[in-house]
Amino acid sequence: MKTILIIEDDIVLRETTAEILELENYKVVTAANGKRGAELAKIILPDLVVCDIMMPELDGYEVLKLLAEDENTKRIPFIFMSAKTEIKDVRRGMDLGADDYLTKPVNDELLISAIESRLAKASLLQEEEIEVKKNEENSEIKHIENLEELKNYFCDFGTSKLLRKGEVIYREGEFCNTVYLVYKGSIKSSKIDEFGKELIINIHKDDDLFGFSTIIENAHYFETTIAMESSELMCLTKNTIQKIIENNYKLSLDIFQLINDNLTEVKEQLLQMAYGSMRRKTAKTILKFAQKMTRKPSDNINISRKDLAGVAGIATESLIRTLTDLKKEGIIEIEGRNIRIVDLEALESIN
Repeated sequence: MKTILIIEDDIVLRETTAEILELENYKVVTAANGKRGAELAKIILPDLVVCDIMMPELDGYEVLKLLAEDENTKRIPFIFMSAKTEIKDVRRGMDLGADDYLTKPVNDELLISAIESRLAKASLLQEEEIEVKKNEENSEIKHIENLEELKNYFCDFGTSKLLRKGEVIYREGEFCNTVYLVYKGSIKSSKIDEFGKELIINIHKDDDLFGFSTIIENAHYFETTIAMESSELMCLTKNTIQKIIENNYKLSLDIFQLINDNLTEVKEQLLQMAYGSMRRKTAKTILKFAQKMTRKPSDNINISRKDLAGVAGIATESLIRTLTDLKKEGIIEIEGRNIRIVDLEALESIN
């Protein structure tokens, strides 16, 4: 059911018009002045707006201008319905971008015909835009030859996903359907062992790709991913990724290398957890976070002790004691959640 927003200060005309359109099986929302009408349009995103011109708060011209400046509402068909009948008024309305201009009193059939034709035109334009975008995407796919070009494709054609700190992107065992690029922020990948302890297996920062188990048919995610801070991701579907790989042999090799590098990193982390000393596990984890989350080793690392312990594979209490020892030795500085490497050489040499 299509939604029509009627913006009209005359209560009798507003209610009469709404009743006519409801009988034609439209969902109708009404506003008694221009200001409220503009607010509602941005909230409900109607399929079409029918608007008076002479109204309190904001007149119809101002309403159209506001909607035309908003990316979300600028394509909504807009019909003026006004008692202003002079040519200059009609021309002004059409010059501002109105799709039609009806003069009061409006014949019921003329109003319905105008609405139907504008909705049909909007539908055709939308289909054309989708087809153009699809053709652009297919054209771009043929020219993706490396990971950097793939990341550019994510930014140009991917869907944006905004995350709050602590928000889950996907959970272990869920069906794979999406690959992600970290546009801004940081994401942790983790698994929970049989005792309920979290093991962080990777940290994804700006410009990192993750979720590549998606490219396997009927695969499930083998880890849980959570935003470590407010973040933004760009997303592409499994089908799109598969199509890109099918058309670009060199890129497929780069992706397999990326997956292999991630697996190697996880293996090294497991070996460190199994055989490394408490001090070495802590030192390696600090260095890993410094590499992932800062531009240079001397920058502050803002991270919870629980997440540090999750990567190191040790108890949080043991990690805190080791951090205190490293601070006393002048290797790191600690202030609240922030850790700063003071002596990089000493930290790297810990066995």
